[in-house]
Amino acid sequence: MLNDIAKIFIPTAISFLIGIILTFPIAKFLYKNEMWKKKAKEVAFDGSGTPIFNKMHAEREVNVPRMGGIIIWGSVILTTIIISIVDWATNFSFFNKLDFLSRSQTWIPFFALFVGALVGLVDDYLEIKGSSNYKVGGLSLSKRLLVVGAVSFLAALWFYFKLEVSAVAIPFVGNFPFGILFIPFFVLVALAVYSGGIIDGLDGLAGGVFASIFAAYAGVAFHQNQINLAAFCAVAVGAILAFLWFNIPPARFYMSETGSMALTLALTMVAFMTDTLSEGYGVSVLLIIAFPLFITSASVIIQVLSKKYRHKKVFLVAPLHHHFEAIGWPSYKVTMRYWVISAVFAIMGMIVAFIA
Repeated sequence: MLNDIAKIFIPTAISFLIGIILTFPIAKFLYKNEMWKKKAKEVAFDGSGTPIFNKMHAEREVNVPRMGGIIIWGSVILTTIIISIVDWATNFSFFNKLDFLSRSQTWIPFFALFVGALVGLVDDYLEIKGSSNYKVGGLSLSKRLLVVGAVSFLAALWFYFKLEVSAVAIPFVGNFPFGILFIPFFVLVALAVYSGGIIDGLDGLAGGVFASIFAAYAGVAFHQNQINLAAFCAVAVGAILAFLWFNIPPARFYMSETGSMALTLALTMVAFMTDTLSEGYGVSVLLIIAFPLFITSASVIIQVLSKKYRHKKVFLVAPLHHHFEAIGWPSYKVTMRYWVISAVFAIMGMIVAFIA
């Protein structure tokens, strides 16, 4: 038990320290090269204008660097590689116990994190350079969804054909067999989780929410004796906390797509790894643990559909956290209340996973 706890908390501490150290050269690079939008957002998801959003955030949109997510995935990758290399190069049993990179538990979420990080980085770069020419920059939403769909499709094939997973566990009910439909279901879950990445809209908001989510899954994986996977999730928490140290109001940089795509893709893989594959309920409790992501995504969908079919808004501005700002809540109050809600739902999700 002590060895398992050490395997989780020591890499987490290493990840946090690496994140803090990485921040200084990365932040210097981002500011030196003015890696921020040169023009504030003017078009909403439905093609309409964004006057309320611009009134609240236009100034911050054009002077705060993006790409802060590099610190998160960079810390996770460096921590994983360093521990693995030291374990391979030495005969110390201590490092052997810390190495959490394994084919059976962490290769899939690690790969998803890596792909999401690279594609998100390309999107951020194109968005910055595109906005400098007063054009709409970045990869189109359809292209980003295609990437998420492709990565999750490949993972779904691996789960279905290699790991022989074709069902999802329902708490207090049992396994629900999907058969071959497990593959499109997997992809739909991945797209739904990815859509929640738009929560990255206020200083410190996304970092606090994702920290709670991955901490909860670290607990779920530990409970199911998936120690390597628990360590991976905990390392992600350490990296997120390092990012959050510099992202609390006023943020020095934003997570942006390279962070949110990496984390949401990895989260999807973790959820399925902690489901029927390990006799757990990882996918079902995802609705609880990641509730802030889903409610944020739902608020945008509701707003777009209402404007299209009812010709009126449900919220002053979407996503939901901006609505709270628009009705008068200070941004720091919105952020902190989201942190509280995230922690509560993370605990609720773990309770369900533990007792179901």
